[in-house]
Amino acid sequence: MLKEAKTVRLAKKIAESGVASRREAERLIETERVKVDGVIVKTPVYFVTDENVITVDGNPINKASEKIIVWKFHKPSGVLTTKRDPKNRRTVFDCIPKINQRLIYIGRLDYNTEGLLLFTNSGNLARKMELPSTGVKRTYRARIFGTLTDEQIRKLKKGVTVGGVRYGSIDVKFETPRNKQSANSWIQVTLSEGKNREIRKVMEYMSCTVNRLIRVSYGGIMLGELPKGSFVQLSDKETQALLKRLA
Repeated sequence: MLKEAKTVRLAKKIAESGVASRREAERLIETERVKVDGVIVKTPVYFVTDENVITVDGNPINKASEKIIVWKFHKPSGVLTTKRDPKNRRTVFDCIPKINQRLIYIGRLDYNTEGLLLFTNSGNLARKMELPSTGVKRTYRARIFGTLTDEQIRKLKKGVTVGGVRYGSIDVKFETPRNKQSANSWIQVTLSEGKNREIRKVMEYMSCTVNRLIRVSYGGIMLGELPKGSFVQLSDKETQALLKRLA
């Protein structure tokens, strides 16, 4: 007996491909920019399977069988993590080379935050790495102005609530011994949620100001000595190791 193909909403399928969020996908459908098997779909209440050929503006969304590729980019400060900016400010897509692949960034970095930004052609991988429930670790170097006590570090480890938002466990380590620290100290911060401006907000809650923030690793992928502004593809071995860690 043949197994019945699993059906999902068209907007969800588009969102899983990384082409657009689910809400944006619904708007694409409503404006008749989506076709299934060559036919325009006019309502978001439409179900598809893996067997259907789905295109957005004539471009097919990725299939589950498509080879997963991951790139890493050393994002400079003063660059937006977005595809387009209505104010025409510089974005990460203005900084990286034009390649014949769909690029989806994984876990945005704030305008003034530097460091490791990953890209992939797989919407499923991007979503999996970003979900708090997956628990993917991100590590940052932060230069803070102010005093962070051992008690505050223990409190961050347990998780804190700031402005009604609950932040999970945050691991903080000083890069220099206590007796050699100055007004501006470098710390390493590891977390697994990556909420909007999380490090800056919790440090402000602890009466410290972050004046420089650099992401140095994400999901076991290291920034290393990658020069600022550089964009490189991970080797197949590195990509497979990442996928194995997420399995």
